[in-house]
Amino acid sequence: MKEDQNHLIFCNGFRTAILMTQHLVVGPPAAGAFRERPAKPTAFRKFYERGDFPTALEHDSKGNRIAWKVEIEKLDYHHYLPLFFDGLCETVHPYEFFARQGIHDMLEHGGCKILPVIPQLIIPIKNALNTRSRQVICTTLKVLQHLVVSADMVGEALVPYYRQILPILNIFKNMNKNSGDGIDYSQQKRENIGDLIQETLEVFERYGGEDAFINIKYMVPTYESCLLN
Repeated sequence: MKEDQNHLIFCNGFRTAILMTQHLVVGPPAAGAFRERPAKPTAFRKFYERGDFPTALEHDSKGNRIAWKVEIEKLDYHHYLPLFFDGLCETVHPYEFFARQGIHDMLEHGGCKILPVIPQLIIPIKNALNTRSRQVICTTLKVLQHLVVSADMVGEALVPYYRQILPILNIFKNMNKNSGDGIDYSQQKRENIGDLIQETLEVFERYGGEDAFINIKYMVPTYESCLLN
């Protein structure tokens, strides 16, 4: 409780003082649901700095790309895919680039090797989303969309893990940067977090089987089915 120069006394709620005159109730502090959490050092960065990944950075007319020193299809997915997913928390070049592009390359060529690794990917996905970094969340959402369509049954295999994945999506679902009539350049880059979350939930529903919608609805109550239209 404190008093200002106009003799108005400010106090927190749920105190008997608020029943007295000349007292103004002060609201609770911000919960910090949208505040970014610093990411812990990643195993991905350690492996990258030791040179343990069979990759190199190449430049061409289209920009940077990963040059794999082995055929991607022959990689040990149980070892490498979780490590690359661990790098989703990275926001600094070249770690962020190698982690993101490496994941998309492995999902593109993984086929039947992807499904058995799903349980090992949940903690890295959860850790990335829990950073609450807009950049990290957007990158992770695009990866999740690619993951779901990368191989048969992957969408259904993710349904039991919605409780770990969807809480952060529920928090950020209605966050859109553009609230007026101006051009939202983030939409052109697919970096509008609210739109990406909606896209991701729809992909989850389409590929998650008959139990997907009810489980999404339980974790994200405002979500409406995209299959009823």
